[in-house]
Amino acid sequence: MAGTGNAPWRVGVLFSRSGVSGITETEHFLGTALAIEEINQAGGVLGRAIEPVCYDPAGDMDAYRGLARRMLAEDGVEVVFGCSLSASRKAVLSTMERHNGLLWYPSIYEGFEYSENVIYTGATLNQSVFALADFMLQEYGSRVFMVGSDYIYPRESNRVMRDLIETKGGTILGEIYAPLDADEEAHGRMVAEIRRAAPDAVFSTVVGRGAERLYRAYAAAGIDRARCPIASLTLAEGQIRAIGPDSCTGHVLASSYFGSLDGDENRRFVAAFRARFGPERPTSMWSETAYAQVHLFARALAEAGTLDAERLSAAALRQLYLAPEGEIAFDGETRHVWLTPGIGVARADGQFDVAWRARRPVRPDPYLAWSRFELNALEEGLAA
Repeated sequence: MAGTGNAPWRVGVLFSRSGVSGITETEHFLGTALAIEEINQAGGVLGRAIEPVCYDPAGDMDAYRGLARRMLAEDGVEVVFGCSLSASRKAVLSTMERHNGLLWYPSIYEGFEYSENVIYTGATLNQSVFALADFMLQEYGSRVFMVGSDYIYPRESNRVMRDLIETKGGTILGEIYAPLDADEEAHGRMVAEIRRAAPDAVFSTVVGRGAERLYRAYAAAGIDRARCPIASLTLAEGQIRAIGPDSCTGHVLASSYFGSLDGDENRRFVAAFRARFGPERPTSMWSETAYAQVHLFARALAEAGTLDAERLSAAALRQLYLAPEGEIAFDGETRHVWLTPGIGVARADGQFDVAWRARRPVRPDPYLAWSRFELNALEEGLAA
C-alpha cells in the first residue's frame, strides 16, 4: 500500500464482542480502538489515518476463519489485530499464512508456536506460570488442585504448572476440566471436587463465561480465599467487575499489567480509557496489551512505510515502546516481547494489590528452553 497518497491504512480488527469470551475480547477491542483513535488524532502514520475494518466472530471458530479470509481476500486488509483464545488463533493461522497477512496477537498463550505471519505481544508461560508457581508454594502451601477449560491453552498451561509444582516438592491433588461454555452445574461440581480435596491453592485456567461461573460458585461455597485462593493467568479487572468484586477478593493473578500500577504512562492510559469508555470501565491486561501493540504497529509502520508482512515485521522487531505496563521490546528470534512478570491479589474495589513484580523485563521463551541460571534468577527475585 505504499505510494497511495493520502489513502488510509486499512487494518482488520477481529475480536469477539459477544459469545463465550465476549468480556475479554471486548477489552481487547476497546484497547485497540483507543490506540487507533489516539494515533489518528495525532495525524495518523506518515500523514495517513488508520482505518479499521471490524468484525465480531461471536466466539465461533469457523467465523474467525471465514472473517479473516474475507478481510484479506476482499476487504483490502493486510494486517489484522485479533483473536484471544488459542483456538481462534489456530483457526486463522493458515489463512494468514496463505494470504501473507500479519496477525498481531495480544493474548497470553501456551507457547510452542512460531509463524512469520504472527506478531506475539502477550505473555508466554515463562513470563507468568513460573512466578505464579513459586508464589503459590511460598504463600499458601504445597498442595495444589488444578482446573481448566477443555482446550489447548489450559491443558498446556496445566501441564507446565504440574511439572513446576512437582519439581519443587509440591503435590497436585487433582486436575479436572469442563467444556469451554459449560453451565453452572458443571462448575458447581468442579468446586465440590475442590472442597473434597481441600488444597492449599487452586490453579485455574478456566476462561470466559466458565470463569465467571467458577468464581461465583467458589464464593457461594464459602471457601476461605485468604487461605485457599484461586490463582490464575486470566482473572483481570474487567471480569472481576462482571463477577462482582466481593466474590473475588483474595484471588491471585499473574500478569505483566495491573490497572493499579504506578507510573505516568499508566495513569495517562487509565484516564484516557475511562474518559473514552466510561468511568466504570477498568483497564486490564487485555485492553492494555491490545492498546500497546497498536502503538508498536504504528511505530513500525512509520519506519517501514508499507503493510507488507515481511517488511513491517522486520521494522516491528526493532521497536522499543514505553507502554502503560513499562518498557517493552521484541525478541527477534521468537517474535515475542520482553515483559515484566507480576503477581497481584484482588481487593475489594476490583483492583489488585501488586504483591510482587520482577526487577526487570524477562525474555520470552515460548519453547521453555531456558537455562537453569535464568530460572534461579527469577526464583531469587520472587523470594526477595
